[in-house]
Amino acid sequence: MPSNRLVVVSNRLPVIVEQQGQSQRLRASTGGLVTALTPVMEREQGLWIGWLGYVGAKIDPALLKDFARDHAYKLKPVSLTNEDVEGFYHGFSNRAVWPLFHDLIGYCRFELEQWKSYDDVNRRFAKSVCEGLRPGDTIWIHDYQLMMVASHLRRMGVSNPIMFFLHIPFPSVDVFRRMPWRNELIRGLMEFDLLGFQTRRDHKNFVGCVKAMVPDVKISRGRGDTQIEYGNRTVRAGDFPISIDFDEFADAAASHEVAAEAKLFHTQFSAKKLALGIDRLDYTKGIPHRFLAFERALEKYPELRGNLSLFQVVVPSRTHVQDYQDLKGELDRLVGRINGWFAQTSFRTRRWIPIHYMYGRLDRTQLLACYRACDIALITPLRDGMNLVAKEYCASQIDGKGVLILSEFAGTADQLGKGSIIINPYDREKSADAIHEAYKMSLAERRKRMKLLRSEVRRKDVHQWVKWFFEAAGYSQQADSDRKSSLASLKAK
Repeated sequence: MPSNRLVVVSNRLPVIVEQQGQSQRLRASTGGLVTALTPVMEREQGLWIGWLGYVGAKIDPALLKDFARDHAYKLKPVSLTNEDVEGFYHGFSNRAVWPLFHDLIGYCRFELEQWKSYDDVNRRFAKSVCEGLRPGDTIWIHDYQLMMVASHLRRMGVSNPIMFFLHIPFPSVDVFRRMPWRNELIRGLMEFDLLGFQTRRDHKNFVGCVKAMVPDVKISRGRGDTQIEYGNRTVRAGDFPISIDFDEFADAAASHEVAAEAKLFHTQFSAKKLALGIDRLDYTKGIPHRFLAFERALEKYPELRGNLSLFQVVVPSRTHVQDYQDLKGELDRLVGRINGWFAQTSFRTRRWIPIHYMYGRLDRTQLLACYRACDIALITPLRDGMNLVAKEYCASQIDGKGVLILSEFAGTADQLGKGSIIINPYDREKSADAIHEAYKMSLAERRKRMKLLRSEVRRKDVHQWVKWFFEAAGYSQQADSDRKSSLASLKAK
């Protein structure tokens, strides 16, 4: 067996349980993290710990055995009750941490019982880790739902290396101070050996919070990381921008099926050019600001009327939360008002609709077809950890004709700033100007910019991200020959 197995801990397991009558089956979930880590987990015969995604999950143990046989790594489910989901997940994680870390303090709800639930569920995740842990294992914990797990593991006597990666932004000292349990959280994070953040700004914000809130620490900066002497321990922090599997997106976008779907998609609209917005329903995404900027562009530049439409996909999310219900209502009203106004004032273009609004999900082929067919992508969040949609759009632009308009507050702006049009989503006038600039941009300029963007995404793909993180952690994987022989013998059984 591998002596340095990787144990991944995330809020959700990388599978979806599908009920088929009286039987169940496991289907692999999608996403950059799963894509990047699956080959590593298979090579190292690792262990992935997380929640199955629904309350009272009872999974047939035979399914877990079959999964381990087929994928060469194991799954270990953590059970949560309705009270856990409400307090830990819907409560503290998404009503306190999520808005605070996105600098949207007005949405924060700080409740003591929800904090207690969060800490308790983190303790139970830690207990689950301990139950399956081996002396040589390296533990890699992911995201804002599990920031206290390392603290509980240390109390349980675990001395294994523990890594952490935060997929969302980390706030500045002034914002983080609003958290009533800021000291518990920052000290909990200090129990990790390596903390990874999306951007240099997030990395610096974390170090700033440590300086302000943790006494008697010694901080030194290395090449790309920070070392923090804390008691008898050394904690390291760095920025590791996550990415996508560029080749997978580019190859799939080039398929005949996607090409046909993209052609069909564009014929459904009367406008010459299409702008794309695709976001989960969330107040951090700045969708109302985008609609208002698009409306301003149509007012300011009449030539856009009849010639440019916005296709906005909003993926349902947290629909039971009042803030999200309110946001959905606001979007409905804005689309109705904007479309109604321009329908009245644009007699010569009666077939043209300014905003085509879809509340739902696209399948994989439809998503890639949208990326290929749309001439402009509006990725304009108020704050994002990274925003992988921007990278997916670039990877899928195999013709190189698209223009990326990108918020300066998206984490990916650090990487993709040179080839995109950077905007402040709060600045309606300049956002409208950017839409007009993208519409008027020459084909040569568009291809030049997209070539830069695609090159950047290709060079720094999700596999490179994993490599950088492991190198920073000093995590050594088995030699290739050992990996291949162990995996072959396991699958032969």
